[in-house]
Order: sequence, then C-alpha cells, then structure tokens
Amino acid sequence: MRVTLGQLASGTDTPVSLARMDAVAAAASAAGSRLVVFPEYATYEKSRVDGSFVAAAQPLDGSVVQALAGMARRHGVTVVAGIVETSDEPDRAYNTIVALDDGGDLVAAYRKIHLFDSRGFHESGHIKPAPDVAPVTFRRDGTVFGLLTCYDLRFPGVAQSLRDAGAQVVLAPSSWVPGAGKADQWDLLTRARALDNGVIVVAVSQAEPVSIGRSVVAGPLGEVIGRCGAGEDLLTVDLPLDAVRDARSQFPLQAQRRV
Repeated sequence: MRVTLGQLASGTDTPVSLARMDAVAAAASAAGSRLVVFPEYATYEKSRVDGSFVAAAQPLDGSVVQALAGMARRHGVTVVAGIVETSDEPDRAYNTIVALDDGGDLVAAYRKIHLFDSRGFHESGHIKPAPDVAPVTFRRDGTVFGLLTCYDLRFPGVAQSLRDAGAQVVLAPSSWVPGAGKADQWDLLTRARALDNGVIVVAVSQAEPVSIGRSVVAGPLGEVIGRCGAGEDLLTVDLPLDAVRDARSQFPLQAQRRV
C-alpha cells in the first residue's frame, strides 16, 4: 500500500490549513497513494496550547470534519488528520485524530490519551484526555491501521494495545516540540515502537518552527524506510506489509509475551 506523509507547518487560520491539506491530498492521489496522513493539530496549531484551541474546536459532524470528508472523496484517498474536537467541558477540548475513507465516511476517531504536561508545557490545561482508553483501529484495503498521538509514543502500552487489536500499521500524527535531545528521542521512540510490536510506524510531525519535523516511516524490525527533513515536506512510501508478516514469524512476540 502506498501512503503519503504530509509534513506541514499548520497555523491558526483553519481554512488556509485545510486548503493546503487539500493540495497535499491531490498530490498524494496523483502519486497513487491510498492514504494520506497529516500531523497532530493539522487544522489549528501554534507554539502553545491555550484557550484559542478550545474556541477553534468543533464537533465531529462540524465543518472541519466535513471539509476533510470532502477532501477524501474528491481525491479518492483515506485522510488521517489531527483536529480540535469539542468536549463536554466548556474550558477544554479533545485533541482528536480522525480518519475519513475515500467515500468521505468517518471510520475512526481517536482522542489523545496522554497529554503533554512536561518541560513547561501544560496541554491538559486546555485539552481533556480521552475518557476511553480502548485501542482505535480501522481497516483499509485489508490492512489494519491503529491510531495514537505524539506523546503516546512514550508509553509502550499504547502501541502494544493496537498490536493486540490487530494493527499492522500504527499511525502517529504528532507535533513533537523542539528541545534538548528531543530529535534523538523521536527517532528512538518511533523505531522502538515499530520493533517492539512488529508493526510499521508512520509518524507524521508538524514542521518547523512549532515542531521538529523529521516525519518517519519505521519498519517492523526498527529500520528507517523513509524520513522527512525539518521543514515542510511530502514523503510517499510503499508500505512493506509482507515485512510485518516476516518479522512476526521471526519474532513471535505476542505469543511469547508473559507479562
């Protein structure tokens, strides 16, 4: 399966972000991709999560998801992207990843479980963690995809739960905040989650300056299949799904696991 990673530097003008995403989806379709993956907070992003994110939030049947659905239908691709979703709290929203199939149907919505409260950031001040921690997956062309978001990569159990739910590919939309050692940690964590579980990890981060970029596709033995630079970039990759089967045959970790 061919996928395109759309590493963008999103901003606070949602219509502009959606228009730029549409251009990426068009390019992905022209390249023969079946799936295009955008970063966390793809439709609204800035350097600090504040009350403006709550103001920008919409329900899953709102105009943002409708625009993404139209994008998917128009270009015949599955679209995976981070949005800000309204919650039942007036002062906090959800950080949500949605997946729209090529017919424009919403096939998955994952609300971020682990919020980035570290190194002076306090995402949970304006974002509500998911009340349900069950793994979220969807199927495309016979392949099972699992969803997680950014900081979830630091918690091995999230990717493991997706593997246990049948995922062959883990999609990780992210906005990996810059800082000392952060690029090395990103490289390590994306590859480790792939190796730990015998899955392909497709991790798509926001570009500089809000994030570090470096979107990556990591194979089931921890190898790097493709990587973006720091700035805005597109990467199209054929996912080696046979390698997932081979890796699990060599290392049947799920059957051997005792804890």
